[in-house]
Amino acid sequence: MWEQLEVLGFENHEDYLSSKEEIEAKIQDYQGIVIRSRFKIDKIFLDKATNLEFIARVGAGLESIDCDYALSKNIHLLAAPEGNRNAVGEHALGMLLSLMNKLNQANQSVKSGNWLREGHRGYELEGKTVGIIGYGNMGKSFAKKLRGFDVKVLCYDILPFVGDQNAKQVPLEELQLKADVLSLHTPWTPETDKMVNETFINAFAKPFWFLNTARGRSVVTADLVKALQAGKILGAGLDVLEYEKLSFEKLFEGEKPEAFTYLLEAENVLLSPHIAGWTFESHEKLAQVIVDKIKNLYLPSEETAEIKRVTGIGGIFFKSNDSKKLVAWYGKHLGLKTDQYGSTFWWKDNDGNDCSTQWSPFAADTTYFSPSEKPFMQNFRVENLEKLLEKLKQEGVTIIGDMETYDYGKFGWILDPEGNKIELWEAIDKAFL
Repeated sequence: MWEQLEVLGFENHEDYLSSKEEIEAKIQDYQGIVIRSRFKIDKIFLDKATNLEFIARVGAGLESIDCDYALSKNIHLLAAPEGNRNAVGEHALGMLLSLMNKLNQANQSVKSGNWLREGHRGYELEGKTVGIIGYGNMGKSFAKKLRGFDVKVLCYDILPFVGDQNAKQVPLEELQLKADVLSLHTPWTPETDKMVNETFINAFAKPFWFLNTARGRSVVTADLVKALQAGKILGAGLDVLEYEKLSFEKLFEGEKPEAFTYLLEAENVLLSPHIAGWTFESHEKLAQVIVDKIKNLYLPSEETAEIKRVTGIGGIFFKSNDSKKLVAWYGKHLGLKTDQYGSTFWWKDNDGNDCSTQWSPFAADTTYFSPSEKPFMQNFRVENLEKLLEKLKQEGVTIIGDMETYDYGKFGWILDPEGNKIELWEAIDKAFL
């Protein structure tokens, strides 16, 4: 990583031992910082980083950074979920197969001199319904790994239109009704904090297997233990725990919590020390993703430097009096493959990459088309949205709100001369695969 940056002309300094306060004392001398999770990048740190232009985290999440404050200072935030998503998907699948087939128990039993076949009879994954909460890089990777197991995969996400050929996006209530397996792939946010609690668990219609390779603080461990004891959760594969410290170097200090002691002793619980994305391959991929993003920030290629405009249709959205009934009509009479949002049309670009276009009826009272009063909104695919919005602003085009970034791309909004709202989408199509 450092060698590549040096070739590009960057001067690099390494410091893995200094305290946060010691780093704060010299951070004004730097235009960029590459971090993992040793300490929080808070307002105090950012106020001292008077020349900082970017923060790059060699990992998937940015929860250790005060993102809003950093963005208010025009600091670019770079993360690398693309770098370890494959590792997380494989780890989650490995945990699930080990739990259902009691491989960990059987291994220990045989090594202890026992040969108990009936006591280690397992369960097959085929025919089960797997529910994934959080359908970004990691959730999509896990769903892709489930191909060939003859399972039904459902996903739930707070963002619309993230379902793909590997998972059908459904409301949370439907996922809780049908799932035999639940795999958590959400970032830590105030909304996901302690999300998996007693009420959440009891909302599932069937006993289920539970995997968490996301963030430990999203699960109330004491409630998880109650569900394991009651048989509501059949087994748990936990790569993360709510007791973890920010740096991941220690689990906790002092006396072990009672719930954790249960997890240590339970035969139907599989634990790993936050290593789902921690492979030899992902170590290199994470670094390469960060290098590529830093390079593109300062040395964009000719292709990205050129202002490109619309490259295709991203979606057709329109208001309807009864969107569910209308979607059903199109499915029945025109053969559209529909879900709760409408229908997704998959196609390939000139390089053979999978791309999608969305057709969606919205409720008649939706505000998503505002400030336009028209009953429809167009979505166009673009390249390099940030530069395009800057160019459009220079040309006097009305820009609505701020650009927003999600796992599957960047979004911006403009108005045409007749007041039609247009959504511009810089797509990350591989996020759906």
